[in-house]
Amino acid sequence: MSDTPAPPRPAATSGDSLSGFLYALAAYLLWGFLPLYMKALAHIPPPEVIAHRVVWSVPIALVVLWWTGRTADLRAALLSPRMLGMGAMTAALISVNWGIYVWAIGSGHALDAALGYYINPLFSIFLGAVLLGERMGRLQMAAIALAVVAVGILTWEAGRLPVVALGLTLTWGAYAYLKKRLPIGPNQGFALEVLILLVPALAYMLWLSSNGTSHFLKGIALDNWLLIGCGIVTAVPLMVYANGAKRLTLSTIAIMQYIAPTMIFLTAIFIFDEPFSSVKLAAFGLIWVALAIYMGSMIAAQRKSL
Repeated sequence: MSDTPAPPRPAATSGDSLSGFLYALAAYLLWGFLPLYMKALAHIPPPEVIAHRVVWSVPIALVVLWWTGRTADLRAALLSPRMLGMGAMTAALISVNWGIYVWAIGSGHALDAALGYYINPLFSIFLGAVLLGERMGRLQMAAIALAVVAVGILTWEAGRLPVVALGLTLTWGAYAYLKKRLPIGPNQGFALEVLILLVPALAYMLWLSSNGTSHFLKGIALDNWLLIGCGIVTAVPLMVYANGAKRLTLSTIAIMQYIAPTMIFLTAIFIFDEPFSSVKLAAFGLIWVALAIYMGSMIAAQRKSL
């Protein structure tokens, strides 16, 4: 999801295929297990983890583009000032989103991360209505209202806004909105973003190494491999998802996208042992009802269009 992040909306297809289902399932399972990987890196500052996510994603993204014969699209994007400008905005948003996520997992706020990804589809509906003039139905408005009430309950309990959840929701929503306007395929777009981030990421890694605060190549083999593996756990799910989304209907994706936040939610409670009060249960209950309403309205609308 992001991370998990809630991924970009796929184009609707005429039907579901088994290969599409398996691709999408693999992507969501990988995103769902990502907190376990990031927890193993909790002793490393989030900016350093993000830098390695960028650097080690670049070769994977470029190999995939070469394998699929899409390198010409990337070259054209790199030569277009407009594309570079849009790519810089999406790259900045996704790096902030990654940073919030990595910090949340490492500092005991995985439940907040799950909440952010649960809320995200509802925020996307709101964003579409405000920025694109898309019409919201009554059920969609009811779902958004329930989500707002849930955020209000969590704010009342904690005495502050759920900053992590809202940060993930806002950065991913803005990222998805701009990404839809980037006239390039998802794999090419991802490669463009990590290439734009590559220079500052490498500069940051060199600065850490020069002042002796880097965790890379400092004698701990596990840290080295985990940091290198950040590229795999970042790039592979995104690219696997892209192959699955184009083979599935929108309603199928709408249901499957909750696999990852549900796995994060369960991991936070049963593995990370994060506190889960009755107030949080009530708030999450409202979110789940809102999502059921949202999915029901989406599936009903798609059936009417057939």
